[in-house]
Amino acid sequence: MSLETKVMEQMKEAMKAKDEPALRTLRAIKAAILLEKTSGSGTEITEADEIKMLQKMAKQRRDSLDIFVQQNREDLAAKEREELAIIEKFLPKQMSAEELTAELKAIMAQVGASSPADMGKVMGVASKQLAGKADGKMISETVKQLLAQG
Repeated sequence: MSLETKVMEQMKEAMKAKDEPALRTLRAIKAAILLEKTSGSGTEITEADEIKMLQKMAKQRRDSLDIFVQQNREDLAAKEREELAIIEKFLPKQMSAEELTAELKAIMAQVGASSPADMGKVMGVASKQLAGKADGKMISETVKQLLAQG
C-alpha cells in the first residue's frame, strides 16, 4: 500500500475522531506528496523517495522542537511533538544505539577506516546502507566517536 493511500485512510479516521493534531500532520504529509508528484521530474515516487520526504519532515519537526524548548515555548513544542509522533508512525523503525554502533564498526572494517581522516569514506557507505534506519546526525556523531577511539 502506498504512503498516499495510508495517509488518506488515516485522514478519514482522524476526521471521524476529530483528532486535530493528526489531521493537521496528515494534511502536511499529503501536501508534501502532492508537491513531490507535481515537481516536474516525470518519475513515479518510489518508497525510498517517500521515506526521504518523511525523514525531512521529521527532521524539521525535531529542529523546531529544539528551538522551542530552548526558548521555553512549551505551547509550540507540544505541537511539534504531536506532529513528530504521527510522522514517525510512517517511518521504518529506527535502529538502537547499540545496533547502529555494531553496523558502523562493520562498515569501518569494510572500508578500512582507522582515523578521523577516514570519516568521509565511512559516512558515504553508512549513509547509503543505513538510510531510513537511523538519523544522519546520529550516524555522524557515532562515526566520530568510533574513529576517535581508533
